[in-house]
Amino acid sequence: MNKTTTTRYDVAEHLRTPEEMAAFLEACLEEADGDASFIAKALGDIARAKGMAQVAKEAGLSRESLYKALSGERSPDFDTILKVVRALGLKLHAEAASGKSRSVATRSSGRATKRRAA
Repeated sequence: MNKTTTTRYDVAEHLRTPEEMAAFLEACLEEADGDASFIAKALGDIARAKGMAQVAKEAGLSRESLYKALSGERSPDFDTILKVVRALGLKLHAEAASGKSRSVATRSSGRATKRRAA
């Protein structure tokens, strides 16, 4: 019987275009469920795909500190995340969460009124 050899899957080997990188980050943002270290690890995967030294230089960070920040073992500062996202040529965006209703206070004729926001 032949033995099957396997290798460890590395997503960085499959992220070739900015569109693939953006789609991967978007999927990770949806799956993270508030886990900042999960997002940091995803950014680390994208940075490795692009070239860690290049990303570190463009982000204004040392390569070593970038590896530590994006290892997934800790949650980096948000300013580090923003620098890395910019260096990767990506943008973060926000959209309203669907299916959640919330109250929004508005001012009308000098008095506060409540309305339901979708």
